[in-house]
Amino acid sequence: MDHLSRGAFLTAAAAVPIAAGITVPAAAQHRPHYALTMNLQTSEIAPGHTIETIAYNGTIPGPLIRVREGEQVTIDVANKLCGIDDIVHWHGLHVPVSADGAHEEGDPMIEPGTNYRYTFVAKPAGTRWYHAHAIAKTDFNRSLYTGQFGFFYIEPKNDPGRYDQEAFIALRQWEPSWVILQDLRRGPPADNGLEVNYMSASFNGRALGFGDPIRVRQGQRVLFRLLNADATMDASIALPGHRFTVLALDGNPVPVPQTVDVLYLAPGERIDAVVEMNAPGVWVFGATQNAMRSMGMGVVVEYAGASGDPVWQAPPPAPWDYAIFARPPVVRDVDGIFPLTFDKVPGGRGGYNRWTINGKSWPDTDHLVVQRGKRYRIVLDNQSGDMHPIHLHRHTFEVTNWTGKAMSGLMKDVVALPGRKTAEIEFVADNPGTSLFHCHMQDHQDFGFMTLVTYT
Repeated sequence: MDHLSRGAFLTAAAAVPIAAGITVPAAAQHRPHYALTMNLQTSEIAPGHTIETIAYNGTIPGPLIRVREGEQVTIDVANKLCGIDDIVHWHGLHVPVSADGAHEEGDPMIEPGTNYRYTFVAKPAGTRWYHAHAIAKTDFNRSLYTGQFGFFYIEPKNDPGRYDQEAFIALRQWEPSWVILQDLRRGPPADNGLEVNYMSASFNGRALGFGDPIRVRQGQRVLFRLLNADATMDASIALPGHRFTVLALDGNPVPVPQTVDVLYLAPGERIDAVVEMNAPGVWVFGATQNAMRSMGMGVVVEYAGASGDPVWQAPPPAPWDYAIFARPPVVRDVDGIFPLTFDKVPGGRGGYNRWTINGKSWPDTDHLVVQRGKRYRIVLDNQSGDMHPIHLHRHTFEVTNWTGKAMSGLMKDVVALPGRKTAEIEFVADNPGTSLFHCHMQDHQDFGFMTLVTYT
């Protein structure tokens, strides 16, 4: 079939139903001025099952912010909460430090009953997002444990729009609690601290089977823009009978697009992938883990004219590998190397794990001191059994080695580092000002896993 141009797609998009409330209205696609309001929200995520949380503008996820690359953007944020200050981080954007939304960098918290205006130029192009960035520690009514997140999509200056339908989908788990989980490499549960467990899950705030399905037609190319907005949990997802052609990771086009059966997203990661709709039926698009899918992590995909119960089929084993999307390695000189070792100090029974970078916990961690315009390598050594999604604010980095596989050209802002593994990333210090470097697991960053990149 003929594929719609971007302009034709956007004109028709208001009539196209997509997943769980994320719509792409035909009018006012690009607006340079947005408003977000933080407020308490009661949301029904499954029939008769409601949660109480905090959300932006009364929706989960918050409103899709969609702007043009290079456009000056103004976003007014109102805090209507009682007794809770907060802050909004613009994840993956190259913004000035004063607009980044990170208190550790010196940005102000938004006090209850006040407004704050963020102004910046929208760059780089691609699938970005925004979310609360407060310290939560043991409070599940704070930061990424709440519904405070949303997509921020920056339209490229040149994009052919080779797809027929577009769906923004945020993966999320809900109803957290502290539990003792055994770290088999550390010994019995008494040697590990409290960790976070969840009771329910969703795509775009709705559990699997609740709300409208994603309705498609045979022969369509559907572009999924996927985000793991979870506070602490990674996820692998699949759509039985279909394969994903990965076009971008963290909003950045991959050097070598590849077609895979399963997508893996650590907290904070995004994937843009096209699916050729060529297997008519009613399918479950969801987590590969049965327990997570039964909690609600998924959505129904329904072909026009199809009927019957949604079908799930387990995909073939498919280990996730960044290297398949990258080019062969290139040897480059760098101006400095930062070796970083990450480890866990078990909290013991009734306590919380503490995280360290080179033996120190925030706020005592050593800063990574850089000079503008120079290139730096960060060597990541994970001595714990936990996976860490490592995030650098206000910059994009190149993954040059991941679990022993050298590569080049793969640009990201979060890298998932498995337990007991190493990786290397390189970045150019091209955005002066203090930048936060941390694990995107909410409990890890809250209990020590943070430091700062500072310019001299």
